[in-house]
Amino acid sequence: MEKKLLHSPQQPHEYSDSEFAEMILNYALVQFKKEKVLKEIDQTLQEGNKERFLQLTEELKKIS
Repeated sequence: MEKKLLHSPQQPHEYSDSEFAEMILNYALVQFKKEKVLKEIDQTLQEGNKERFLQLTEELKKIS
């Protein structure tokens, strides 16, 4: 039988290995997408492409 101590901190939620792996993968994917969009934004600024810049900044807002 499992005993619980009165003053021990309790975990609000214990994640399974697959849940934890999915969270890490999702985080990595979001970071990758952000970096890609930021590089494209830099490129459009160098090119002076205002329309594409505005599209990319909207995309970045959706990702963040």
